[in-house]
Amino acid sequence: MKKRVLVTGGAGFIGSHVCETYIADGYDVLCVDNLSSGKRTNISHLLDSEQFQFVEEDINHHEAMAALFASFQPAIVNHHAAQKSVVTSLEDPLHDVDINIKGLLVLLDCIKNNPIEAFVYVSSGGALSKVIEGQEKSSEEDVPQLISPYAITKYAGEKYLAIYAKAYGFDYTVLRYANVFGPRQIPDGECGVVPIFVNNIVANQTSVLMTYPDMPRGCTRDYVYVKDVAEANRLASIQPLNTVVNIGSGEEIAILDIYDTILAIFEKEVSIQITGPRAGDVKRSVLSNARAKACLGWQPQVSLEAGLLALKKEMTLGVV
Repeated sequence: MKKRVLVTGGAGFIGSHVCETYIADGYDVLCVDNLSSGKRTNISHLLDSEQFQFVEEDINHHEAMAALFASFQPAIVNHHAAQKSVVTSLEDPLHDVDINIKGLLVLLDCIKNNPIEAFVYVSSGGALSKVIEGQEKSSEEDVPQLISPYAITKYAGEKYLAIYAKAYGFDYTVLRYANVFGPRQIPDGECGVVPIFVNNIVANQTSVLMTYPDMPRGCTRDYVYVKDVAEANRLASIQPLNTVVNIGSGEEIAILDIYDTILAIFEKEVSIQITGPRAGDVKRSVLSNARAKACLGWQPQVSLEAGLLALKKEMTLGVV
């Protein structure tokens, strides 16, 4: 019998790639998404598959989610639905808590009467980074800075999951993502720097770089390609580790260097405006992926340049 996986946020940028990967590996997939940021077009090519079901629903609707758990009986829950913006969490922390904490607790409560084998929880390697000094990288054991409500809710979610996993007898893996980029990404705020820059550069429009005075080339980030991230989810479903695992390239790059790389790949010359920092921004973020390599058997396959070239090709073909 094929294993069944329930993917929340499965119509989103990352979630849709995760659904594809599960289907390719033989899973039956139930995608649950309220389409607040996800799109039907991201999963339209999957709707004809006998292995795929889509339900438009909000994870905070307890009765509806309980009914889906009871009818589908997933062996695995993959939780991608989230409020993912640092800025939004600062502006409306109650909304952040409602989605990132209450939504998770609804899922965990559903498991009480519908036992599962494994839970994959998506967290943030960037928001939960420590203060980076010198050439060091943020590891899973570091104490995070927790300088935004978003960071606090994702960290709390990790702790809730560990408690419920022990209480209800299932395995889990927390995947702390670096900055994910690739096809289907929405150009929104700090979560979508690459598509914002790409869209502006293609349209010959000026972009804005928000940074600290002592970081003229912008904050630094760790970028990882979305298909590599989807593969990490597949591996975590096969071999849950009952711990936190960073999923990143392990390479630190300044945001202005990202911009210059996009200019070169798209063969453009478009100016950028530099202004003051954005509240809640971590200055430097780069993740050690040693645990992912050693324990999950995962490592990134697609470089930043190769990923941007693939994105350019898909844009040319009109499939992004």
